[in-house]
Amino acid sequence: MTTSVSDSSSTYSTAASAIDAAVDSAFEPLRGKPAVDRAAAVVSNLADYGLVWVLLAAFKARRRGPDRRRAVVGLGAAGLSSLVVSRVVKAAVERQRPDDHLDAAVRAPSTSSFPSGHTLAAFCTAFVLSESDAQTAANVAFASAVAASRVHLRAHHPTDVVGGAAIGSVLGLGLKPIVDLVTPGTRRGRRRGRRRERPARSTGMGRRDVVLEPL
Repeated sequence: MTTSVSDSSSTYSTAASAIDAAVDSAFEPLRGKPAVDRAAAVVSNLADYGLVWVLLAAFKARRRGPDRRRAVVGLGAAGLSSLVVSRVVKAAVERQRPDDHLDAAVRAPSTSSFPSGHTLAAFCTAFVLSESDAQTAANVAFASAVAASRVHLRAHHPTDVVGGAAIGSVLGLGLKPIVDLVTPGTRRGRRRGRRRERPARSTGMGRRDVVLEPL
């Protein structure tokens, strides 16, 4: 039994290493180009400590009411849960980070590599703060840019950000309905209510559609 588990772990490690090597080689031609390196650093710094999500929540909370409550509750729930989950998984896996970090103006990492905390938090918050399909698409696009920036900067192995994206997405999709439930009356809820109350259009001919012509 022990041999079987060891073999499975070795197989997984070999597959992860192969994926990491292939993806990392695809990023290599872009490294060292000042514009690309700066862009990766900016995106990574925007996600550091959830800065961009704090700004987004502040924009959503600019007016009093249910939307402000949802923004505050959503940001708090996503931030706390992603931090706890990330630390628990990091402590369990304890994977070493890439040896050579790209020289860029970003905070030096101090925790283990798997999963990418930036990516996990970005995907989790992207789903929780979204209130429409368009917002979800925009938020997930930025979260994907965060994941790419962490690989470009060699702050994480590619499989670290894949794991972070997967865990963060599941966490965010699980938290979203809970946040909606505890913060009723938001624009999202009102739009749903209006769709439910919209009367169905009548089709066919009713009594009022009949016009009697005098003989």
